[in-house]
Amino acid sequence: MTNPALTTPCASRFASRWRAANADRAAQLAALDGLSLCPALFARLLQKETAQGLPLPRAMRWLRNLIVVTLVERDLAGKTDLAGVVDTMSAFAEFAICTHVRALTDELQALHGTPTGDESGLPQQLIVLGMGKLGGGELNVSSDIDLIFVYPEDGDTRTAGPGQRSLSNHEFFIRLGRRLIGDLSEITQDGFTFRVDMALRPNGNSGPLAASLGMVEEYLMVQGRDWERYAWVKARAICGDADDIAALDKIVLPFVYRRYLDYGSIDALRSMHGQIRAEVTRLEVRHPERSNNVKLGRGGIREIEFLAQVFQLIRGGREAALRARSTRAVLRTLAEKELLEPAIVTQLLEAYTFLRNLEHRLQYLDDAQTHTLPANAPDCLLVAQMMGFGDTGSFMLALAQQRALVSAQFDAIFAERIGVGESGTDQAVNAGIHDVLASGDREDTIAPHLAALGFTDAKHAAQRLLASWQSARLQALPEISRNRLINLITAALPLIVECGSTQLPTLERLLDFLETVARRAAYLALLTEFPHTLQRVIRMMSASDWAAKYLTRHPILLDELLDDRSLRAPPDWPAFALELQQQLDASAGDTERQMDALREMHHAQTLHLLAQDLEGDLSVERLADHLSTLADILVDATVRAVWQTLPNRHRETPRFAVIAYGKLGSKELGYSSDLDVIFLYDDDDSEAPAQYAKLAQRFITWMTSHTSAGILFDIDTALRPDGASGLLVSPIAAFEKYQTHSAWVWEHQALTRARFCAGDSAIGQRFEALREQVLRTPRIARELQHDVLAMRQKMIAAQHGKDALFDLKQHSGGMIDIEFIVQYLILLHAAAYPQLTADIGNISLLRLAGELGLIDPASAAAVADAYRLYRKLQHSARLRGDERALVPFERIAAEHAAVQHLWTEVFG
Repeated sequence: MTNPALTTPCASRFASRWRAANADRAAQLAALDGLSLCPALFARLLQKETAQGLPLPRAMRWLRNLIVVTLVERDLAGKTDLAGVVDTMSAFAEFAICTHVRALTDELQALHGTPTGDESGLPQQLIVLGMGKLGGGELNVSSDIDLIFVYPEDGDTRTAGPGQRSLSNHEFFIRLGRRLIGDLSEITQDGFTFRVDMALRPNGNSGPLAASLGMVEEYLMVQGRDWERYAWVKARAICGDADDIAALDKIVLPFVYRRYLDYGSIDALRSMHGQIRAEVTRLEVRHPERSNNVKLGRGGIREIEFLAQVFQLIRGGREAALRARSTRAVLRTLAEKELLEPAIVTQLLEAYTFLRNLEHRLQYLDDAQTHTLPANAPDCLLVAQMMGFGDTGSFMLALAQQRALVSAQFDAIFAERIGVGESGTDQAVNAGIHDVLASGDREDTIAPHLAALGFTDAKHAAQRLLASWQSARLQALPEISRNRLINLITAALPLIVECGSTQLPTLERLLDFLETVARRAAYLALLTEFPHTLQRVIRMMSASDWAAKYLTRHPILLDELLDDRSLRAPPDWPAFALELQQQLDASAGDTERQMDALREMHHAQTLHLLAQDLEGDLSVERLADHLSTLADILVDATVRAVWQTLPNRHRETPRFAVIAYGKLGSKELGYSSDLDVIFLYDDDDSEAPAQYAKLAQRFITWMTSHTSAGILFDIDTALRPDGASGLLVSPIAAFEKYQTHSAWVWEHQALTRARFCAGDSAIGQRFEALREQVLRTPRIARELQHDVLAMRQKMIAAQHGKDALFDLKQHSGGMIDIEFIVQYLILLHAAAYPQLTADIGNISLLRLAGELGLIDPASAAAVADAYRLYRKLQHSARLRGDERALVPFERIAAEHAAVQHLWTEVFG
């Protein structure tokens, strides 16, 4: 690849300047000729300099420059390769870190004593984690080093002599970390040893510089985000005690690698890559001279790293060989395991070598951390020559070929495809309540106790409490259950008092719940043994009547409330889908059990989302995304399970697809939303129509039947061609013909909120292509407006009666009006602006229409904000248990005016 005849050491300006600065440096370089650049050599050279009185930081900078220039000249002369360069730089970085840590530790211990663990009583050592390319052993000559500082235990330093001042372990290791960063990265007359980046530590730059093992564990388990999983893949301990490092590995391993096949990594890495590319594009627009980024640009180094990393994250939990930190090593493992074709891996390794060599040559010019091609022609030619090319044109062609190969492989994988405490007073009051309930006394006896506890409406609370307690159901309980129930109620009352204005509703909801579960001793025992679960139940019931009814209908979900961390963890949809499929497979042949498994897993995941929703962890939009994803998974699993129950199925895998409309189609699903779907198939077999009709019918039955675990979803198929009079399942060709030639405008409006949901992906792709074709059909504005307004008038005329309150969905100026505006704009303008067909939601589509000049941008923004508020208020109404979202008009007067204004602007 590199032709030494075309390159010379002076091609690096940095190397030339370094040589010229001191006459002795040529001899220093010559003395290294033929020697292996290894830690033993580093130590010998460093000791020679420090023995002559040079301070360690200055000596390390001198050594760094000597090593870098040696590598530059060897590389450009063809005497070493990429592996030689990155291995040497990684080894030197480790040597520099460990040397400085030892020296600084000795200095700080002389001042403050030895940091000692409170629990173990053992001396503590700093663990320095190398992240990124240092962690992977693939460090650049001019790269930053990404570090994280960890110490084993909290405690303090044990003083060993007079004049020493004790520090907490936390403060000791923070001081050590600061000193280490300074010794490595401060720019002096001798330059620097390594730039240091600490942004990958827990909580980033806002977090403490050093964290204990306990802090790291809590952070990763509770707050760790997807991108941090990818970062921690390369985490490698540079120094520290072996046992402490092993303890840290036990914390990190389950965070990074899942026990299941984590296919969600593809979408997450795709998203992260998209964010990186967007930022690169933004910078290139602002700074054209920085374009052509060989690391972050299209077909660059990062895409190869992501290609390797996605396999690690998907399979690394099960295949330890994929946990290597080196990109090159992982690629080779992929070939060995035939997870990628060996020929493709060979091409990727060649491209990686080419791009990393190019990255080094860009940095060789001036020892700068750059990844972009020079903006001036002479430097471009110089880089081309360092890469072994005689001219810039042939070099750029070779670069383009390598990047095209990488981007093609990247797209092949990542392209978008379809304990309850009480005060002393509370204890005394509760004892009185306990006695009153046990004796079955009157409400006028119990009311004073409730008032003393803090109930604002003690009389009504006493009436409700005694009514439940004296019910036949509770009076028939065994004595042990009655005693447990009394204990639970008395423990719950102080918690209910804290609910403020919702005291009485919360008490009523809790009593309804307890009456329902009282006959199941296991539930009472669970709440008794785990009081924090009772606390969470009360918080949920106080916040939401819907949540209370949901728990009351599905008390089996109580055990989901035991683990707060699990409950608050972000949904892991691939894991959910895998576990669901495993449960269905384990119950093959038992239809009732399979239907219950679907319901139980749906209810459990809904409860997790509900808990996060009530804690404020999820926006309405994000919640809707999660609920829609949950529905997609359940629909897909149900289709596959039902197909296996058909005795005479004519093929193993059905060529059948479910298309989502309405709230599921637009990914705006709420709690208890119906699913609006249609069914399509693409199969010429004579048995196909009857078989797929059975599949659709059984699918609906599986979804809507009441079992011991409740129902899954209500299903609405009214949007199929010809509505209720049409076939339940349509051939894709007939559906295409209907949409193209026979469908009403309102059906095309519905198509704006439709998407492939589950089943055969080829049908899904065909549907998506048809959808775009139909939406982009040119239309006559006057005729389209007439049809859209006529449909809206029919909907308004169908409303019954008049409400004193404003209906957020149905009334003029509400959500349907906004949706009609968006649908009209799509149908009218998508022929000229195909980006309007994207499934990005009403808020984004409004803003897009404003940016395109189709409507006033200010009006677009105001109505987008109105839609967001309407959705929040509608969601709040659902949590209250309201069937309709009704609010005082004054609450949304400004938003209503904005919608009416845009309606007039669009429709006149």
